[in-house]
Amino acid sequence: MKYTIASVDKLSIPRADWDHPQWRKADTLQVSRFSWEDSGHHPRTEARLLYDRERLAVIFRVEDHYVRAVAQRFQDSVCTDSCVEFFVAPLPDSLAYFNFEINCGGTMLLYRCLSPEEREAGQTRILVTEEDGRTIRIAHSLPRIVEPEISIPTTWTVEYHVPFTLFHKYFGPTPQGKGVVWRGNFYKCGDRTSHPHWGTWAPVDTPKPNFHTPQCFDRIVFG
Repeated sequence: MKYTIASVDKLSIPRADWDHPQWRKADTLQVSRFSWEDSGHHPRTEARLLYDRERLAVIFRVEDHYVRAVAQRFQDSVCTDSCVEFFVAPLPDSLAYFNFEINCGGTMLLYRCLSPEEREAGQTRILVTEEDGRTIRIAHSLPRIVEPEISIPTTWTVEYHVPFTLFHKYFGPTPQGKGVVWRGNFYKCGDRTSHPHWGTWAPVDTPKPNFHTPQCFDRIVFG
C-alpha cells in the first residue's frame, strides 16, 4: 500500500472543513480494515494529508453513530473516546514514530514512540511536552466534550497541522520533500464508547487490537 501526500505552496489555517478547496487537492484514503472482534460498529473513516515547506497537515472525516469525548487535556488517554490516530515514522533507517491520537473534540495525545530495536535495547518512549504540543494547530467540528454519548448518525472532522521542526526536535534531521518516503498507518477506535471498534488503513496482523506495530507501517510518499 502507498499514500502520496500532495504539496501546496502555503497551507491555510485549519478549519476542520473536509470540503475546503485546498483539501480537494489531496488523495483520500480509507480506514476500512476492522480485523478484530468488536461491537460491529465500523464507521466510515477517511483521511487526507497535505504539506508545505513548514508543516504537515492531516484531516480525518468520520461518519459515526456512537460519539463520545471526555478527555480534555493534552496527553489525556483519548483512545477511549471517539478517536482517530495517525502513526508515522519519519526516518529512513528507523521505525521510531510519532503516535498522533486525537478525539472528536480535538484533544490530542502524542509520544515519540520506540522502534523495535530501541524497545529491545530497553529505551523508553518520550512524552511530547505541552509546550511543544502547542505548536500543533488543531481544529475540530464537535465540542471539546461530548457527554452523554451521541447515539444518532453524526459526521465529524478533525484537522491538525504539525511543524516539521517538531519532527526534527524529537527524531533529529528528518527528510521531507518530493520523493521522500516515510512509513505509517491510520486508525479509528473508540475503546470506551458504547460500541468499541478498531479499524486500520494498512493491515495489522495481531491476535488482539494493537496499533503500536511499526513493522506493519506502509509507505507514505511526499509528492
